[in-house]
Amino acid sequence: MDNETLERAKDHAATDPFPIKGFSHLEWYVGNAYQTAHFLRTALGFSVIGYRGPETGVRDVASYLCASDQIRFVVSAALYPDHPIAEHVKEHGPGVHDVAFSVPDAAAAYDMATARGAESAYEPMILETERGKAQMAGIKAYGETIHSLVTLDGELPDFEPRTDELAKWTGLKFVDHVVANVDWGQMNRWVDYYAQIFGFTMLRHFDDEDISTEYSALMSKVVWDGTGIIKLPINEPAEGKRKSQIEEYVEFYRGAGVQHIAMATDNVLDTVEQLQANGLDVLAVPATYYDDLKQRMPDLDVDWDRMEKLKVLADEDEGGQLLQLFSKMLQDRPTVFFEFIERRGATGFGEGNFKALFEAIEREQALRGNL
Repeated sequence: MDNETLERAKDHAATDPFPIKGFSHLEWYVGNAYQTAHFLRTALGFSVIGYRGPETGVRDVASYLCASDQIRFVVSAALYPDHPIAEHVKEHGPGVHDVAFSVPDAAAAYDMATARGAESAYEPMILETERGKAQMAGIKAYGETIHSLVTLDGELPDFEPRTDELAKWTGLKFVDHVVANVDWGQMNRWVDYYAQIFGFTMLRHFDDEDISTEYSALMSKVVWDGTGIIKLPINEPAEGKRKSQIEEYVEFYRGAGVQHIAMATDNVLDTVEQLQANGLDVLAVPATYYDDLKQRMPDLDVDWDRMEKLKVLADEDEGGQLLQLFSKMLQDRPTVFFEFIERRGATGFGEGNFKALFEAIEREQALRGNL
């Protein structure tokens, strides 16, 4: 670390244990980037705003930059079978490889992280074109997931801009949280990792009494940056009569990785109505859920008939209420899915819905023969 970078790191550390401005982007490794970008566009309303590939001088990978308000997804596919992306997809199936954080100074953040024990994924680099400039570095996290540390002026500059006249925005505004699944006994290790490297603290802790059904259970701890900009639940299996959804994930993803991405909207009913009209499949819950919910949350201000039709869930905590809904799996392997969430003051994760949600997931597991 040179003296200039060291002084920057000291200045940052004096005001924040690890300054993070928010999620920068999530990069997905997939088998076909064009088709994945088209799915994000037609099903979720993301605009394709950038492209890089052979036509832009990148010979071995095709990538699309997809945007919905503040959300940025990069979907990347290898053009050759021996490329690391192709190997990743062969091993794990389609999934999130990079959960990137926006930071004030990527080089300083990288030096701080590695000094605290983080393993390097790639060293600081600068991408600069006439479209802007990005400084990026990467550190390793659970499984083969990495965290890029990104200082960006505008959009990612190595993407050729695209104008998308097909996408119809569905109201998805920003990434609310990103959930990791890890193997038996690994949850506390990764909670400690985020505390040590980023200075994160624990926001919530759920044990197998909180998250269980007749057949399976899991444990979860939520780490955050203290502001709510970054929230990272980490799940591990717990003992149950049958295989939990976390065990199923780890088996099919072949290790730890991102399980789901929650995206926030100001009106989840409007958003979900559009998503379902676009053909997105969502998890179903029994009609009795809504009978119970009316008893549990009689003051909830919603169109109850519409809510039940759209299969939206609701919960409340000391801060307020939330509405949420979960998609079915996004690919053939039972690994990654989406959550759509509207927060009305609540800071939790729908604890009151855990039983209904996990029973719905178990019904899907049973159909696959994996429960």
